[in-house]
Amino acid sequence: MLALRPNCECCDRDLPPSSGDAFICTFECTFCRDCASDVLQGVCPNCAGNLVLRPSRPAHMLVEAPGSTERYLRPGGCAAAAV
Repeated sequence: MLALRPNCECCDRDLPPSSGDAFICTFECTFCRDCASDVLQGVCPNCAGNLVLRPSRPAHMLVEAPGSTERYLRPGGCAAAAV
């Protein structure tokens, strides 16, 4: 099951489980739309995999399977790692 991480690893923007602006790689590294497209150009700085729109979890399912509350943030953001 996807962790639905709560923030962008680059800029720390909040990305709630229902967000249509969250992008992930196959390892669930999570980035906002702006960082994924403008800074990272669709490539994960951690694994070099492609970034795709994160699926949303229906609200009624969040009761039993809530999103993660653990925040991840790359030291220095992603500008230095931009491809």
